[in-house]
Order: sequence, then structure tokens, then C-alpha cells
Amino acid sequence: MRTLLIHAEEFRYETREKAVESAEPLLSTSGEFRNVLVVFTTVEEGDYKSLELLMPKVVDDVLDVFNKVKASTLLIYPYAHLSSKLASPEEAIQVLNRLEESFRGRGVNVYRAPFGWYKAFSMKCYGHPLSELSREYKPEEISKRVTIERKYYILTPEGQVFKPEDYVFKPDEEDLRILVEKEVFKKELPGGKSRLFDVCRKFGFEWESMSDSGHMRYEPHATTMVEAVREYSWMVAKSLGIPVIRVMGTNMFNLKYKPIREHAELFGDRLYEVESEGGKLVMRYAACHQQFAMIKDWIISYKGLPLGVFEVADSYRFEQKGELVLCFRLRKFYMPDLHVLLKDLDEAKKFSFRVQDKILEEVGKLGRSYVAIYNVTEDFFESHRDYIVELIRGIGKPGLIVVYPSGIYYWVINVEYIIIDSLKRPREIATFQIDIGNAARFNIKYVDENGVERYPVIIHTAIIGSIERYIYAILDKAVQDEEQGKTPNIPTWLAPIQVRVIPLSKDYMEFANEVLKKLLANRIRADLDDRDLTLAKKIRDAGVEWIPYVVVIGDREFKTRNVNVRIRSTGIQKVMDVDELINTVNKELEGFPRVDSTLPPYLSLRPTLSYLKELPT
Repeated sequence: MRTLLIHAEEFRYETREKAVESAEPLLSTSGEFRNVLVVFTTVEEGDYKSLELLMPKVVDDVLDVFNKVKASTLLIYPYAHLSSKLASPEEAIQVLNRLEESFRGRGVNVYRAPFGWYKAFSMKCYGHPLSELSREYKPEEISKRVTIERKYYILTPEGQVFKPEDYVFKPDEEDLRILVEKEVFKKELPGGKSRLFDVCRKFGFEWESMSDSGHMRYEPHATTMVEAVREYSWMVAKSLGIPVIRVMGTNMFNLKYKPIREHAELFGDRLYEVESEGGKLVMRYAACHQQFAMIKDWIISYKGLPLGVFEVADSYRFEQKGELVLCFRLRKFYMPDLHVLLKDLDEAKKFSFRVQDKILEEVGKLGRSYVAIYNVTEDFFESHRDYIVELIRGIGKPGLIVVYPSGIYYWVINVEYIIIDSLKRPREIATFQIDIGNAARFNIKYVDENGVERYPVIIHTAIIGSIERYIYAILDKAVQDEEQGKTPNIPTWLAPIQVRVIPLSKDYMEFANEVLKKLLANRIRADLDDRDLTLAKKIRDAGVEWIPYVVVIGDREFKTRNVNVRIRSTGIQKVMDVDELINTVNKELEGFPRVDSTLPPYLSLRPTLSYLKELPT
């Protein structure tokens, strides 16, 4: 922010015409003042973000001059000519309003000229040493978030509350110990390079070097996996047993709209912002903005609640460079975001158990378990302790409680479900929160049984986490299995190629094609290695890609019309007919989505994919 202070014996202004489309409405077209301290004010980029720290300094400086010159009136005069780095009109108006309120709160006779208008002015300056002063306010790195004091506890399934420093961890509570040491005591955990990141790259998850930091590219194998998880997340959302509506929308929202701006303020300095002719836009960091903007226009009856709204939202968070982790902490990712509208807090609490059960069920399918952080407001923790204990009892292990001051967020409880990865680091995957504030902020209403409009309570949840984090959890489990001497695998439904057909020579191509066509007709992702390579090389390549089923066709198979199948998960090699193979694979795919392969079915027609490294199989 920049200011120019003029102590004027006389000052007059008159509005002429709009300078910007979003100019303030005129309450008066002119002003005339005597013995006035005129504060010509330019609001710059970043001032709105730094408002809490800027405002006291600006007000104190101006009031110091105001009192010394013994002015009778103070006039805030918007003036865009002191800087070339201007804030958006919407932000500037907010800052100027706040400035005016701050002076009025200090007992000053203050006026403000309208923002966004060309104005003619004339003045007669006193000419004493304090009559002309300029100031520049340029705070250093300032976050939208004010430092918030947190209290930490460990809460057991029996309802016992411990301070973390007093808790004695049991032998089977290693995951909880790691979480507490990291979150509470800020202990630097052992690092190192995990094979997980090589595995991510092997499947085509890679940083995009020609983009901003934290942005990934998805090669063909990775694309198949992302598409499969995208559809699976929709199946999971529908499995909650309530009506769920799927939507799609934009990823940019204008900060001039109050609900968007207020919601963004709570998110802090991890926002991506974009300049546009319509003002300053924020890139969404979840599906909240788009879903809430739609839902506010719907007519909703209490009879239709609970109601779910779902979108796989491309989301943007400006994570710090040093925090970025391939496949996990990204600046752009895909969030399968479900919002459930409920009548009131009691119904939301009751429904949250169904959400948590589903979260635990899904991670259990991966052979993993969670430890949880329960972020709660202080008043909610005191008045709903039994509910939190019941949640913890449902997960079957103590939880880390983080207590926040009441009323600073839109939620009363926000649960983070954590895995401990192969590097012994806590990684949040799934989450849910109970939101009591955004319905009013976005004017989302339902009509109750008495015909009265009410604001619903909203559960936000990513049952399987973001798409990338869900895949991270699966690949990390495979790496941990490998470290224990097991063959690393991924679920067949997620494998980019589920069955590879390998003929020993061209003499068996006709039967190999017949097998391939049957597999493809059953929507099994299959391909055929028709390259002129040795069998050992072909089998090794299939192993590099962790293909669940490898079918080898030689002379015996050609004559018997059976196939020799190598099953990766068990290490078993088995002869079966084609229908038995199809039935075996189909059984593994029950309850999971079928998405098409992103590659031609014949390996000879593919380019050499650089991400398929010669890694251990």
C-alpha cells in the first residue's frame, strides 16, 4: 500500500464518470472539506492478503500525522497513480472499507471518496513541514493465516485423555507414535530415497519439467490408472446408500464474490491466483466452490436429505517447493470430492459413522490401515466428547486430537486418515469434515417439514483421498511388500495391462490373436507382444510392468487350444483354457470399473515408452 498525505486548508472533489466497471455506487457526487488530512491511497497487489498486519501500521502512522497537524477531518481518497502494481477493484474496495472502519473505530471524523470514478479535485495546501508526506507499506512474507494456538491430546477408545508427553505407546502403536512425533513434537523423521518414486515413474507418473513445480504428467500407463480410480471413486460415493448427483464445472472462481473470497481466506497462502479481465480469480483447491455455486440454486426438500453431490475436481494448491512429493503432494491434482447435505448437526454426526466405515473399508481393501488426526474446535471437543470417542472406537486405536479455538473455521471437526509410508512418514489419504458455516455463506437452503427454509449441515469427504494419493497408497504398499521379500503387485483392476499374450513365434500368432480378441471382448485390458524378441526378454518386460497375468502360447498350447498362464500375485504357473482365464480375471474385477487401455493392443505398434525403465521386476 502507498499513501500520500496532504494537510489541506481546503479540498474539493467532484465525480465525473466511471473509471472501472466495478466502481462503487455513488452515495454523493461531490465533497468539500476544510482543515482536512487527505490520505491519497493506492491499494497494491498483496495488500488484501496482508490486511491484518498492514492495517494497524497504516492507521497508527496516519493518526500520528492527523493529531500532530490538528486536522478536524480525515478523507480517504482512492488514488491509483502511486503504483503500477494495483490490486483488483474488489480487493481495493475491501481494503478501503476496512481502513475507513478502522479510523472510525478510533473516534476520527472520517470520510471516503468513492472508488472507481474519475474525479476532478482542487485543494489549498497549508505548506508546513508535515503537510506533504508519502509512505510505502510493503510487508515481507505475510500469510493470510494468523498463527493459531493448538492444543494436542491423545484420546483412547476407552475415552481416556492424555497429554502427548505423558502417553506411553504400546508395541502395536508404532504408527501413532510416528504421527505424534511428527505432528506434535515436530521431530525430524528419518528420510532417504524410497523405491516408491521409481515405481511411480515406471508407471508413467512423472514431474512435468516444462511446467510449474509440483505439476505432474501422466503417461499412458498412468492415465489408465487415473481413469480407473476416477470411476472407482464414483462407485464408492454411490455405495453410501444415499442419492448422489454427479456434476462437472469450472476450476476458476472470481474473488469479487463474497462467499468465494471468504472461503479462500480460510485456506491461506496456498492459493493459485490468476488475473483476468473480470478481476482476480482463484483456482479451486477442491470441488467446494463449484458444487456450492450449483446447489444454492436448487430447490431442496427435507425429504431428499441426506443428498450427495460429487465431482472429480482438478484442484490447485500452491504447495511449497520443499514439500512437493511425486504422486502425493502436488500443486495440481484430482480430488474425488463428495459433499453430503444433512438436516442438522445431529444427523451429520450420525451419518459420519457411515462415512468413516466406508473410509476404513476402502483402505482395508488395499491391505492397509489408518491412524487418524481429529481436528476439532474447542467448544465441539468439550460438548461432543462422546461422539469423538465413538469415532475413535470405530477405528479401533487411539487418535491424535488437535483442538483449535472456536469459531475460526467453517467446520467443527475435520478428520485426517493417515498411512505410514515406506519411509516411515505420515501421509494423509482420506478425510471428512463436518461443515456448519458454508451453507449460510453460499446461501444453500432446504425446506423443512414446516415449510421453513433452513441451512443444511454439510459433510465434506474424500473417501479414498485424492486420486494420486490413493495410487500412492497402493504403490507404497507394493514397495513395503517387496521390502519384506514378497513380489510387489497392484490390484488387477488397476493394472494398466491386465493380461499379456506372448506367442513363442509367428507360427502361433493366429491362436494368440484369437485369445487376445476374446479377452478384449470381455473388456479385459489385454495386449499381445508380437515383437521379434526372445521369450525371456518378453517375460522380463511383462514383469517390469507388473502385469498380473502373462499368457505364453507355444506348440503345446496351439495344439490343445489351452494357455499357459503365469500369475504374478501367487507366482503360480498354470495351464487353463481361455474361458477359465477369462472367468478368473473377471472374478478379480467384480465390483471395480472397466476402463479401456490407453495403448494399441500390439506392442510392435507402440513407440518406445521412456518411462518403462529396466527396473527389477
